[in-house]
Amino acid sequence: MTIIASERPFLPVNVAVLTVSDSRTLDTDTSGQLLADRIAGAGHRVAARAISKDDVGAIVARLRAWIDAPDVDVVISTGGTGVTGRDVTPEAVRQVMDKEIPGFGELFRWISFAKIRTSTIQSRALGAVAGGTYVFALPGSGGACRDAWDEILVHQLDSRHRPCNFVELMPRLREHLR
Repeated sequence: MTIIASERPFLPVNVAVLTVSDSRTLDTDTSGQLLADRIAGAGHRVAARAISKDDVGAIVARLRAWIDAPDVDVVISTGGTGVTGRDVTPEAVRQVMDKEIPGFGELFRWISFAKIRTSTIQSRALGAVAGGTYVFALPGSGGACRDAWDEILVHQLDSRHRPCNFVELMPRLREHLR
């Protein structure tokens, strides 16, 4: 059950959306657009949006730029989380992360299992903290992006969500960097 503490203020966050694909463009990127629409619809700001090829170096460079940007609180990527040779998004995220959030991937696959059964085992979706910025790597399908946003991220990125949420932890994410 989702609990919203109405006496607490909603604090919008700045979210960058990265689509990892060798074939999509901004015009054909339905998963990235779905995320951007849901982010804005929830009252947050889409701080940036880009497409990167399935290349670890290119993904790492984009992630680092956004992690270092003072106007980006969260990065959500879509695509490249499968098991084929071109799927390298988790490897890129691991190069920049300080801490993994294992529960994100576990919960995502649990939610996904209810819809696509054992096919969810092919997803390497993950969450992490990198330089004080949240990073979430989602599969490239619209259904996966919808599940991750609607079932997890919309709640955890809402400062009113109880008993706890990611937003209330943001001021403390950089403690180790001081």
